[in-house]
Amino acid sequence: MRNSLYMDIHVLQTVPPSCVNRDDTGSPKTAFYGGVTRARVSSQAWKKAMRDYFRQELPAEEVGKRTKLLHALLVEEIRARAPEADAEKLAKDGLAAAGVSVKEGDKRDALFFVSPGQLAALAEVVLGAEGGKLDKKECQKAMRENPAVDIALFGRMAAEDPSLNYDAAAQVAHAISTHAVQNEFDFFTALDDCAPEGSMGAAHMDTAEYNSSTLYRYATVNIGELAAHLDGRTPEAVRVFLQAFLCSMPTGKRNSYANNTLPDAVYVAIRRDQPLNLAGAFEKPVTAGMDGYVQPSMKALVRHAKALYRDYLGEPEAAFAIGSGMAELADPMPMRQVLDAVQALAAQWGAEA
Repeated sequence: MRNSLYMDIHVLQTVPPSCVNRDDTGSPKTAFYGGVTRARVSSQAWKKAMRDYFRQELPAEEVGKRTKLLHALLVEEIRARAPEADAEKLAKDGLAAAGVSVKEGDKRDALFFVSPGQLAALAEVVLGAEGGKLDKKECQKAMRENPAVDIALFGRMAAEDPSLNYDAAAQVAHAISTHAVQNEFDFFTALDDCAPEGSMGAAHMDTAEYNSSTLYRYATVNIGELAAHLDGRTPEAVRVFLQAFLCSMPTGKRNSYANNTLPDAVYVAIRRDQPLNLAGAFEKPVTAGMDGYVQPSMKALVRHAKALYRDYLGEPEAAFAIGSGMAELADPMPMRQVLDAVQALAAQWGAEA
């Protein structure tokens, strides 16, 4: 479809001994793929890291809040405009009219993703209501329009009123290692700094699980879907999504492992037909040689991409690479140049659409 435009992001990234994303038992998350156990970092964990990164790069009004305390946020907005108003009642009435339920104690049962612009708009509606009678259509409109960048990217589900839903313009895959992984155990002890002189033994002993891996990470953005919600803000949103995906890192046990790495290789493909995940490159797990896992992972990714282009979809409309390992797919360039080029393409697409 001519009016479709997708940005596929493929990343290979080494992570040293770490526990980036753990399960309910404290173990690093894993997945079984290609007949072996892989290291895994969930899409939810990386999307949270990306939203935190957005707060560094975007104005506060462009980043939403996911919360059960929606009533309290709206009360704050109303009081900022009319300190003398009965903000508690107005907020409750406004949310009810908008189709957003708040339980006893003014707290929701489920998280709700809301933008500063939506809260401000709803506060204006409830304060401007003539005779205290709220217009439900206006209240719902306030909660539908003015989405933050992350709401448009990651979507919103409102079980009470599907009209408040946002279909996510972005998809983020679970990161998996390109090779087999076996979790390891770190036995550690801690001493009591205030123990009497001459005391023997540790005050605390425990074990912690960790692993290390070369991860394949994939995400895609439907730029057309994003533009339907953000309009002129789309090029900046595409840029910040790409930058956040490349530069963010989930914070699980970061203080214990300092696993602050950046990608070893990046391949960005702009397609008009459909998004394409290249995880199949690693269905056969990569084996390490003297050059580790990164080099053979790069070769496997390039080989798989070329095969799929030849047999199915053809070459992408545009492609960009960071790191020499992807040179067979696109000319390597620094990240800043890739960000500039992708932002320019999104702006050009918007002008054509």
